[in-house]
Amino acid sequence: MDKKYKIGIIGATGMVGQRFISLLHDHPWFEIKVLAASARSAGKTYEEALGGRWVMTTSLPENVKNLTVLDAQADMEKIASLVDFVFCAVDMKKDEIRALENAYAKLECPVISNNSAHRFTPDVPMIIPELNYDHAKVIEDQKKRLGTKRGFVAVKSNCSLQSYVPALYPLDEKFGVEDVLVCTYQAISGAGKTFDRWPEMIDNVIPYIGGEEEKSEQEPLKIWGKVENGEIVPATSPKFTAQCLRVPVSDGHMAAVFVRFKNKPSKEEIIAVWDNFSSVPQELQLPHAPKKFLNYFTEDNMPQTKLHRDLEGGMAVSVGRLREDSQYDYKFVCLSHNTLRGAAGGGVLLAELLCAQGYIEPVK
Repeated sequence: MDKKYKIGIIGATGMVGQRFISLLHDHPWFEIKVLAASARSAGKTYEEALGGRWVMTTSLPENVKNLTVLDAQADMEKIASLVDFVFCAVDMKKDEIRALENAYAKLECPVISNNSAHRFTPDVPMIIPELNYDHAKVIEDQKKRLGTKRGFVAVKSNCSLQSYVPALYPLDEKFGVEDVLVCTYQAISGAGKTFDRWPEMIDNVIPYIGGEEEKSEQEPLKIWGKVENGEIVPATSPKFTAQCLRVPVSDGHMAAVFVRFKNKPSKEEIIAVWDNFSSVPQELQLPHAPKKFLNYFTEDNMPQTKLHRDLEGGMAVSVGRLREDSQYDYKFVCLSHNTLRGAAGGGVLLAELLCAQGYIEPVK
């Protein structure tokens, strides 16, 4: 792509904000122009605002160290005037996040959001780029509602969904998925934490993550939904039930999945669907699209979090242990990197898709 987009990161000091910076500082299409955070960080250089809290394994990029952090709320008009769109990953109350993202959109600044606040707004697309990319067409209806020419909000789904929904979605198209039981084993970075800052998680499992089970059961139905009369109407099936546990792992969400089909396929048919699956991000060769999105491992002890979470730059999904089940038709396990595919990386890939398809044009 010949075009260059000027971008801002709202919530730049948090863990997902840091991940956005690590992915975007040398991006072929996107140039970081603005970093914004809360009022307490505003006016400081990014390095000062971090205060030694850079948690990425890569070093802090030189080209952002001395950027002056702006106030995500007070400097909104200035930020919108400097960039073509923003990534948003803020830690605020849901109603405050909705108001903030709508305000940027109304300033004609598209918002690619990592937050959950807008996931059930009917005309806000919640996109996993390889799956429901066609939901982007609802953006035109959202712009009519907002009264904007180019401003809108698009969101990515919850991080834990990114491990198992991609494996189920193409199976549903061929065989009809009816019922899904899923147990997720989620890394501490999903809570924005490291072991240094959350020592209680060492040698521990917590069988509760606030709001996570509801998201895991409801969000897939929006992904499976259809655009009708200017909004996304959620599907009524498949039916999902979920149990979500926090486990002592730094990065990587694993899911144990049990599935029942309308037309039960053979094991070989399921693996063939996964092996042959490719979609629009691969066709467009988007910079962060994995060459092979779904990767099936035949070994009994694979995939493993430590070995496979970084597959294809952390943007691929690993699947294994497919076998018949005594109560459901089949069971298997899935793994994805929760702050890459599940958070910032998924947001970057969504932005790449929307730029490639003309929903975002550079103007600044």
